[in-house]
Amino acid sequence: MIEAITFDFGNTLVPVPAAGLRAVVDATAIALADRLGPFDRDEVRRIWAEERERQFREEVPQFREVDLAQRVVRILARLRGMPPPPPDARWDDEAAARHSDPAEAAWVVDAYSGAFVGSLPPSPAAGPLLARLAEGHRLAILSNWPLAVTIDRYADAQGWTPHLAAIVVSQRVGTIKPHPAIFDAARAALGQPVPARASILHVGDDWAADVVGAKRAGWRAAWLAARPADSPLPGSERDASVVADVELDRLEDLEAALGQVAEASA
Repeated sequence: MIEAITFDFGNTLVPVPAAGLRAVVDATAIALADRLGPFDRDEVRRIWAEERERQFREEVPQFREVDLAQRVVRILARLRGMPPPPPDARWDDEAAARHSDPAEAAWVVDAYSGAFVGSLPPSPAAGPLLARLAEGHRLAILSNWPLAVTIDRYADAQGWTPHLAAIVVSQRVGTIKPHPAIFDAARAALGQPVPARASILHVGDDWAADVVGAKRAGWRAAWLAARPADSPLPGSERDASVVADVELDRLEDLEAALGQVAEASA
């Protein structure tokens, strides 16, 4: 039987279309340009996009989460005259940090977090689903995300926190899904007694991170096939390396599908 259920955040509980994330970045770029400049807003947007891509290119293959504060420091360094390294070279982050104050980067990160929480709505099914499932299961959010406090704030704002045993985020753990370490951290965070691996179901939209990661950790996996077609969040194509325990067209189909998972476990 399924004792605990963990949910991915972006594109599982919260759809993240391109326009939605672009609005968050735009709001952050405007705030940064006006408060810490003046800088050209379009230039801030352009540099933000370049440094985001650089971080994903460097960190994700190493199963490391990107660091949002580090990105802001690099952006400010470029805006204040430091040339970026070539695409195949690493930043000198110590030198970049000399172009800003830590409080400036912290302010920008907080602005980004607030813009995300305030502008991107959850899946309409998410809140009621969590409330119902919490009556008989231990629940947690298990997410790759560069700023854990954003998920904390989002869960509080939506009233989800009372239903959750834990919020486990790659930024805090130090590695990203599908690495087994983050699944081990989530299993331990679900509380005592620690649930058996096969009694935990992870729900997510990213085949490699969520389905392959969960199955290789010894968990059950539910693949959510629906995600915004233009979402800029990392994703992966379904393959034949593992088989999901259940496939969902919509998040709200999860409750009905739990019976299928239990039967398959019997």
